Amino acid sequence: MDAIEKLEYGEVKVADEVLATIAGIAATEVIGVCGMSGGLADGIAEILGKKNLSKGVRIDVTEEGVAIDLYLIVDYGVKIPELAWKIQDSVKTTIESMIGTKVIDVNIHIQGVNFPKETIEEAPVPKG
Repeated sequence: MDAIEKLEYGEVKVADEVLATIAGIAATEVIGVCGMSGGLADGIAEILGKKNLSKGVRIDVTEEGVAIDLYLIVDYGVKIPELAWKIQDSVKTTIESMIGTKVIDVNIHIQGVNFPKETIEEAPVPKG
């Protein structure tokens, strides 16, 4: 279901893929977000060389507005509640200003933590 805005001279339809791409870019621009976490289909598409800017984003368009679910990988050491607020604000502001569609929910799902390479290399290797 696409976001539709009725204007004096007709309608403007914004595809869900466009909404998802904008939401994904807005989320990954927040410092502390390492990347998006997609499912199996997104992983296969990337292997085949297709860059998917909407990876890890699920959009649900209703009459009330747009609900967005973001599946993220965050950097180690960030304060997740603060990061979630920043992401929610960034995505909501960006979608509403660019598309004009009301955002009713921005749900954050943390799927993983990115550890710096130094931390991994310094960790002792178990003997056995």
